[in-house]
Amino acid sequence: MALLIGRKKGFRLGGLFCVCMISFMLLPYNLAAERLLPVLLVDTLPQDTLQEEAMSTGEEEPDVFTVIGVGDMMLGTNYPSSVYLPPMGGATMLAQVWELLADADVTFGNLEGTILDEGGTAKRCNNPDACYVFRSPESYAQHFAQAGFDFLSIANNHSGDFGRTGRDRTKAVLDEAGIAYAGLAGTDEYAIIERNGLAFGMAAFSPNWGTCSIHDYGKARAIVSRLDEVCDVVIVSFHGGAEGKDHQHVPRKPETYYGENRGDVYKFSHAMVDAGADIIFGHGPHVTRGMELYNDRLICYSLGNFCTYGRFNLRGEAGIAPMVKVEVDKEGHFQGGFVTSIYQRKAHGPREDLRKRALKSLIRLTKSDFPETPLLIEADGRLRKRAE
Repeated sequence: MALLIGRKKGFRLGGLFCVCMISFMLLPYNLAAERLLPVLLVDTLPQDTLQEEAMSTGEEEPDVFTVIGVGDMMLGTNYPSSVYLPPMGGATMLAQVWELLADADVTFGNLEGTILDEGGTAKRCNNPDACYVFRSPESYAQHFAQAGFDFLSIANNHSGDFGRTGRDRTKAVLDEAGIAYAGLAGTDEYAIIERNGLAFGMAAFSPNWGTCSIHDYGKARAIVSRLDEVCDVVIVSFHGGAEGKDHQHVPRKPETYYGENRGDVYKFSHAMVDAGADIIFGHGPHVTRGMELYNDRLICYSLGNFCTYGRFNLRGEAGIAPMVKVEVDKEGHFQGGFVTSIYQRKAHGPREDLRKRALKSLIRLTKSDFPETPLLIEADGRLRKRAE
């Protein structure tokens, strides 16, 4: 479990109080598991001083909070060769979308791979034709921090590419960068941060070894329910579903790909909302999938490839992706949102797509797969709930 408290993106009031309360309430939970010590970056100003400062400036607590979600990210790999690394040490990979990513209280993405300069034992695959192994240089963690990421999921089929060594070093460099992460069974099942006076919790799931399982509904419900007890807004990430342009539709049943059960993402998402999730960000198919509102909570079934350099297919639908900004109230209820279309090519990282191709795919897929949803996706990218 990671607990990160900080001023980033407009830290407001109540930081120290929130730290104490959350820490106290989490003490009885899973004490038997070995966990990293929480990282606490707390405000040092007295509470009264903060309150007086806010009152003197006429500052009011916001009614709407924003969360941005993007899909798969692998900025380059030094394995099996450094030829798969981008120029300039990867420093420009996210530069074209910095302002877009920073325009939210909380920003989330899926870290597809390990962060490790060297070493570790590369995984072996049953099917070499479908085997990819990713190891990004440790300096790349700062690229995520500079771009404004608050949460990263490490529950996917590549977080274990270099075994325990890779996972341990990935966690260490993310800790150093001040980025919260979740998704490993028994050790890092959830993370909590505070932004703008609210506690945001994140849990991540996948069908892969060592991660919090998308198949174990009982354990997943327990994790999400616990977060719901101590957080204002709960974000759930899943890495699931079959891959590619032939699998853009959500089938509402378990999906199998290369002989692996990739989960029933529709059933899982609804179960997590019932357990207390407020926003669900899906990824894994490497293409866009539709979205829906369920019990006034937004479910994004796949956010596609956001920043995937070198060894990824970026043709057609695999080269475009939605960046989804979700607006919620203090209880996590959907208030609206916005979709920014993104595209990438082999020669560069993500950029805004003025042709809005991902948005058009999202509208088409949502109408096809979720005709009953009250979610409206406007042609300009605006998300709103249909009037009852």
